[in-house]
Amino acid sequence: MSQLTDALASNIGAGDGPGLGKGKGKRPGKPAKVPRGKFSVHFAHYKWLYLLLLPGVLYFAVFRYGPMYGVSIAFKEYVPFLGVNGSPWVGFSHFQDFFANPDFPRLLGNTLILAFLNLGIAFPLTIVLALLLNEVRLSILKRTVQTLVYIPHFLSWTIVASLSFLLFALDIGPLFQLLNNLMGTDIDFLSDPAWFRPLIVLQDIWKNTGWGTIIFLAALATVDQDQYEAAIIDGAGRFRRVWHITLPGIRSTIIVMLILAIGQTLNTGFEQIYLMTNALNREVADVFDTYVYFVGITQGAYSYSTAVGLFKSLVGIVLIFGTNALAKRFNQSGLF
Repeated sequence: MSQLTDALASNIGAGDGPGLGKGKGKRPGKPAKVPRGKFSVHFAHYKWLYLLLLPGVLYFAVFRYGPMYGVSIAFKEYVPFLGVNGSPWVGFSHFQDFFANPDFPRLLGNTLILAFLNLGIAFPLTIVLALLLNEVRLSILKRTVQTLVYIPHFLSWTIVASLSFLLFALDIGPLFQLLNNLMGTDIDFLSDPAWFRPLIVLQDIWKNTGWGTIIFLAALATVDQDQYEAAIIDGAGRFRRVWHITLPGIRSTIIVMLILAIGQTLNTGFEQIYLMTNALNREVADVFDTYVYFVGITQGAYSYSTAVGLFKSLVGIVLIFGTNALAKRFNQSGLF
């Protein structure tokens, strides 16, 4: 009996046993390794993945990296009939003019205030909404609420601004009448500079908060359910489970999304601001995006407006790298 056992053990160790295939330690169903250092073999093995990657690469090459050639006019005195190559170089003079411009502090202040209002209000609300939806156990109710909060994302800013004008129109808007009756005042919400920023933040919350929950809901689906069961056995309430299990479970996702949001600090969005701006609230409504449009398109200062846009982009890159480095410093996962 012992001799039979030893014989079977030797056959299995040599890889000749049933179902193990040829070769020592090789298991059935294990994919063959692609030789490293041979790109042709590697490409042939993963050709369909590269084919799926091709549209994204073409998009970024044509619409993202291709137009960067025109950024050089920020350092030139661009003359249309001379072209980009024929226009004379002026160095950093456009940047110096922009920083010395009296409008620079106002533009920077308006942009930062709107950005941090959205970052401090809209971003946490996205997480809160995802947590609330995750706690809904009735499947039909959950899907219905998700659909309702997703729909505004597919509306253009033109429609959102039009709805705002209808709701807050002077004398005839239903929200205009309701709020003024409650406060006992007669405020024109669309023209009053003090109400411009609250309206912008409310629009952004209504339009984008539901859509932003998609990533957080996907992250919540990966949280280990056994931890919830153990917490329930230990007597932890719903709030305790969210605080000690759910939020730590999606902490890495929150940090990555926060880094991306901070990188978009100066990118407040042109369409929304432009549509809600008028002669009475322009003092608080002008931001870098609208300033680039008015100076570059309406006044024809192409080189100057390009310098302003390049400054905004460089600040965004610095914020992304800085926030990512700060996250790494505190032993948190970042973008890279």
